[in-house]
Amino acid sequence: MQFLVDRRFIWSGLLAAALLAAPALFVLRTAHAAPASAAAARSSATSNEQPGTTSGDQVDLAVTVYNSNLALVRDVRQINLPTGEFRLRFMDIAASINPATVHFRSLSEPARLGVLEQNYEYDLLEPQKLLQKYVGREVTLVRARQESATTKWEEVKATLLANNNGPVWKIGNEIVTGMNADHIRFPELPENLYSRPTLLWELENKGAQRHKVEASYLATNLSWSADYVLTVGRDDKSADLDGWVTLVNNSGAVFKNAKLQLVAGDLHRLREEYERDATAAKAMVMRAAEQPQFAQEAFSEYHLYTLGRRTSIFDKESKQISLLSATSVPVEKVYVVEGQQFYYHNYQHPGSPLKDLVKVYYKFKNEEKSSLGIPMPAGAVRVYQADTKGGVQFVGEDRINHTPKDESLSLHIGNAFDVVCERKQTDFKKLSDRLYEMEFEITLRNHKETPITVEVNEPIGGDWQMLESTHKWTKTEAWAAQFYVPVAKDGTSVLKYRIRARW
Repeated sequence: MQFLVDRRFIWSGLLAAALLAAPALFVLRTAHAAPASAAAARSSATSNEQPGTTSGDQVDLAVTVYNSNLALVRDVRQINLPTGEFRLRFMDIAASINPATVHFRSLSEPARLGVLEQNYEYDLLEPQKLLQKYVGREVTLVRARQESATTKWEEVKATLLANNNGPVWKIGNEIVTGMNADHIRFPELPENLYSRPTLLWELENKGAQRHKVEASYLATNLSWSADYVLTVGRDDKSADLDGWVTLVNNSGAVFKNAKLQLVAGDLHRLREEYERDATAAKAMVMRAAEQPQFAQEAFSEYHLYTLGRRTSIFDKESKQISLLSATSVPVEKVYVVEGQQFYYHNYQHPGSPLKDLVKVYYKFKNEEKSSLGIPMPAGAVRVYQADTKGGVQFVGEDRINHTPKDESLSLHIGNAFDVVCERKQTDFKKLSDRLYEMEFEITLRNHKETPITVEVNEPIGGDWQMLESTHKWTKTEAWAAQFYVPVAKDGTSVLKYRIRARW
């Protein structure tokens, strides 16, 4: 036996084959070609005898998507089945299916069609896997050869001995390595390779040959999120709110003409053993339809949103559907200063005041009289406002949690440019071993053309009591006081307060 390294020697004795119509990575012979062996013939016959069903048999399809990268698929098909025991190939399912969650039943005769065994076939057809399945079998190697400015194709029969870090061929009585072919032709498709994910059931049919069956399963990589657009008027008093559902399908399946339902809520799940793809969705700035497209209802401890029409969800698609639309929603613009304990001492510049950020919020209530009053799923809210020329500009964004009706929402859109806050501690006295008095001064300067009111939230430690304050205050919790300080346009206001605290 001789090992060859010169490829020209291998091909020198080959006859030129007919030109192939379209070069491909690998070629399977058509159904008219004879099987390579009796075993292959039996395999082919068995495959042909197995009834199969595709999405073309669907009579109904429902998809329920959870906001946790999970979907429940209910696929109803009308199919013909033989009597007795047989295997059924159920195709056109999500590649991200969880096989442990599959449930199959007959809707027409549930007591007469039983499942004996279930298999999930996910060894999908691809060139390397096909080559691996043909180890020990014969294939046809095809190579292009240039002759007189024409391309001719040469072919030779070869047995694949191994495919470890490259194929090892037996051609005639010789072993060949390091040889590449333009095409490899295979006589048939191996029985245990599938062109798409397939559920394979062993069934027993004691009833009619025509059945309406339903397969339901959970699949990942199908998710949805809510996105909102809040367009605030120039007077900061009212706004229009549009809500959108962004549906992302990376499940590997197409769901045509499906009934779509969405579930919002925090679903408890067992820890998965595989990683999930995180898919970010983009919001669209557009007006929603006049009538809501989703009907909402309470469901267990969640909220269920049902689309009032059927829709198609294609693989690798991001789809957006209008969720809600509300106009003239009353809003309030709020300026907030959040004090922190470490602000009380300026170690870098003793005697100099420290600057605080003045945060800007828009607040509104999810209530019916504001054209809202429906449970709002968690999501991002992007805020826009018109400029003096009428152009709509982006002014900030925030994320909301699941918000029931009649609850308030607060959106942090950024920090004020024209409002300045400075603070300093003006006094500190130790009255006894554990008793102290402290005084603070907070200066607010408003450079805007309109007057504002600033909400100042001050953390105060220990067992404290307010001794003096220049502004009305409220004890909002055990260790916090809240002040509302009005500041005139182009004006300055100073908040002073003194506390006594025991530790």
